[in-house]
Amino acid sequence: MKLLRHGNIGAEKPGLLDQNGAIRDLSEHIADFDAQALSPAGLARLSALDPASLPLVPGNVRLGAPIPRPGKFIGIGLNYADHAEEAGLPIPEQPIVFYKASSCISGPNDDILHPRGSDRLDYEVEFAFVIGTGGRYIRREAAWDHIAGYTLVNDISERTFQMDRGGLWSKGKSFDTFGPTGPYLVTTDEISTPQNHPLQASVNGDLRQSGTTATMIFDIPSIIEHLSQYQTLEAGDLVCTGTPPGVGMGLKPPQYLVPGDTIELSSPGLGTQSMRVIKDPLA
Repeated sequence: MKLLRHGNIGAEKPGLLDQNGAIRDLSEHIADFDAQALSPAGLARLSALDPASLPLVPGNVRLGAPIPRPGKFIGIGLNYADHAEEAGLPIPEQPIVFYKASSCISGPNDDILHPRGSDRLDYEVEFAFVIGTGGRYIRREAAWDHIAGYTLVNDISERTFQMDRGGLWSKGKSFDTFGPTGPYLVTTDEISTPQNHPLQASVNGDLRQSGTTATMIFDIPSIIEHLSQYQTLEAGDLVCTGTPPGVGMGLKPPQYLVPGDTIELSSPGLGTQSMRVIKDPLA
């Protein structure tokens, strides 16, 4: 299934994409994609519905992030060997874990705000997973059973905030609109090779990133095992798994985002994102 949320900001409703590419409304069956809906039993109930029996949604509706604001929005840094190489940094011996504020999540086609004081705004196409069954001390052998589905994330990063202002990477990862997510939460049965999945990102029509999840340093089961050692993972938690090479910071010379730029992300099965950078009206 391709699950989604449709409607205006703050008023999104749950839905799904049918086999003809039409949006169907699920709000008569669930209030939102909460822990119950994302559980194996909840997903099985949704899968049993006949999409043709669900109300049709107009095709020009806005899509929001496919899950509500998660309890945890976790990132894994420098997790692609070729990205670490372009950054000139050593291969990590342990996963580099950082957190993005859940308030940064936005829809897959919403504008990205260029913050006050920003001079190194960057993009990162990422393959992400959503937890469906929570737990702690999860063994890597059981990790796949804890995933509800996969989605596409643009891990927008302000490098000056991230690297030059001390403290946590989260400073450069958490501004409003820095987490475009979706358009869909794609259930695991539809993604047959999550560890060899293509990802692309373009800026103003110029292909910048083209890679696959095959170059991950720490694979998805290893990430789940590692994270659950230090915290309880809960249904709805969103985890980004790193980015392939080609980010603005890694280009020679670097090429950062400015107001007016457009970014497009794509990944087979996960869909596409298309967004525009605008100046923060409060800056």
